[in-house]
Amino acid sequence: MSTPTHTNHPGNRLIHETSPYLQQHAHNPVDWYPWGAEALERARRENKPILVSIGYSACHWCHVMEHESFEDEEVARVMNELFVCIKVDREERPDLDKIYQTAHQILAQRPGGWPLNMFLTPDDQMPFFGGTYFPKTAKHGLPAFTDLLRHVAEVYAKKPDAIREQNLSLRDIFGRLQPPGPAPGVHLGPEVLDQAHAELQNQFDARYGGFGKAPKFPHPTSLELCLHRWAHSTHNGAEDKDALHMARHTLTAMAHGGLYDQVGGGFCRYSVDERWEIPHFEKMLYDNAQLLMLYVDAWLATGESLFQRIAVETAEWVMREMQSPEGGYYSALDADSEGHEGKFYVWTADEIRKLLTPAEWDVVEQRFGLPDTPNFEGQWHLNVRADHAAIADRFQCPEDEVVARLESAREKLYAAREQRVRPGRDEKILTSWNGLMIQSMAHAGRALERPDFIASAERAMDFIRTQLWRDQRLLATHKDGKSHLNAYLDDHVFLIAAALELLQAGFRRSVLDFSIALADSVLEHFEDEIHGGFYFTGDDHEKLVYRPKPVSDDAIPSGNGVAALVLGRLGHLTGNFNYLHAAERTLEALYSGMLQQPSTHGALLLALEEQLSPPQTVVLRGTAEAMRPWQTIASGHYHPHRVLLAIPANAENLPGILAERTARNVVTAYVCAGHACSAPVSELAEFETALK
Repeated sequence: MSTPTHTNHPGNRLIHETSPYLQQHAHNPVDWYPWGAEALERARRENKPILVSIGYSACHWCHVMEHESFEDEEVARVMNELFVCIKVDREERPDLDKIYQTAHQILAQRPGGWPLNMFLTPDDQMPFFGGTYFPKTAKHGLPAFTDLLRHVAEVYAKKPDAIREQNLSLRDIFGRLQPPGPAPGVHLGPEVLDQAHAELQNQFDARYGGFGKAPKFPHPTSLELCLHRWAHSTHNGAEDKDALHMARHTLTAMAHGGLYDQVGGGFCRYSVDERWEIPHFEKMLYDNAQLLMLYVDAWLATGESLFQRIAVETAEWVMREMQSPEGGYYSALDADSEGHEGKFYVWTADEIRKLLTPAEWDVVEQRFGLPDTPNFEGQWHLNVRADHAAIADRFQCPEDEVVARLESAREKLYAAREQRVRPGRDEKILTSWNGLMIQSMAHAGRALERPDFIASAERAMDFIRTQLWRDQRLLATHKDGKSHLNAYLDDHVFLIAAALELLQAGFRRSVLDFSIALADSVLEHFEDEIHGGFYFTGDDHEKLVYRPKPVSDDAIPSGNGVAALVLGRLGHLTGNFNYLHAAERTLEALYSGMLQQPSTHGALLLALEEQLSPPQTVVLRGTAEAMRPWQTIASGHYHPHRVLLAIPANAENLPGILAERTARNVVTAYVCAGHACSAPVSELAEFETALK
């Protein structure tokens, strides 16, 4: 095996980019370009195929491929000679990632992943070959990267007609991927919700929790559907205990497993095994946002203290490690530190013992099963192996004492771990992921009575509004004082969801106005007015080979699902029928796709629930102090389809039908379900009745 020839290259065109992932490649000997006119024009001019390499900063195998190949002078020489090379951060350019991941799946007949390396024709950027990780030298049945590069360049030079024919076929498939619009005679109904639940039951891992086999991902929208189904069935007097069990068992298993950072809080991206024991150690903002929301809801639904503790620790981790001084939330923490995955997080038993008192060590040893064989490359990645009651019984002491010893031990382990070399942090601020986290922090603050969580969410929202909202248009990413790139559907609708949650945590007119401006922008620039639903990119976005209309969920909820939900809620709140009509048309347009594989369309199903049974909107008017007991009554339990706004009596010129929710001398509640409203209520007892 030849030794890589690495040099400290002076820098390529990526050196001025905002993306930390692109900056990581700025000193490669590869003549990298960012995606843009300069690179595409050069490829056309020289009739040179394009190699577009897509990844993200916390991606372990992206780092491996960079070190093996992109830092190597010989590999770089071949790349530069045969291709125009473009680096893309999938988090800044999810549009490109969606297009070329879809193309990879079509061409290779298997799912993609990251790093994604696709080869494009220079005249139209159509992909004609691709793959994920390629090793520098041939192994695992994969060719050496340089051999592959030469072969692809040769095919491009010698078989242009075959490539052209394949590209025409691929364009046709792209066209057929678009949902055709509402099918004649098909009406929205609850059957698809039952089908989705049946699918989830079949996929559920009864032993370890979660859905499917290893590698195992959290699937937040699937768990949210389970909680909603349980709440709906309980309200109707026929409790679906199985739905609650699937959510509760999974959330407990993840909280006790290695997916959760038992020392510092926060969740890793996925588990490499079915037991939730060893994670892929990167921590992503979007995962933690969705899981924070879920654990808060699970606590509201069950009252279990475990779920409350995990929610609090996760929110505190977000504020401590993931919020910028300016207010926006950072994107991710790497899996690696000092060149090794997970090094920051793992321990030897001796390391732990030396940091603790004998009494602390006794409970920690039992709690995390340390007498057994280490579970990660000769070291321990901590998983809970014994509950508090079992440890208390073993040592014949009160449970409170066990909890106190574990907490003091955790603080010592955390302090010791802080002295280690930390994983890299991707400090770009993405609008869409901030929307998810603002929503969750505001929800957690309201439910857990933590004003600091609400203040954190408000700071992030204020940052987005001041730095990424320009001339009534939204931008997608910010770093080092620079905001740029047109925002996508997800950016807009996740922020509307965040605004609706923030308004429930504390009414601010500026946030309400922002949510309406965002909704208007979504209708103007993203809606498919012919077939219904929304495109991922706006009508003034650069022209790409395909304009996706995301339907199913991936690691984050489908933009169309969230759009249908928030436009419905905002429509009911303000009385704007344009929003309500767009939400309904979206569900009708995408319904036939939902029927084919319901459980993969979690976000759309959550929106469908509120199309079939409109949300309860509750508007309070009065002074802040007087409205507080009313808010407590309306927020004290798990009500996933209730939207509650407490609007100060002195707020004037409110938009839409909110203007009709007038303030009186006493607290007044306006309770509506869809378009049906009860008479205004001014007595607490009457209010409780109206809520039911």
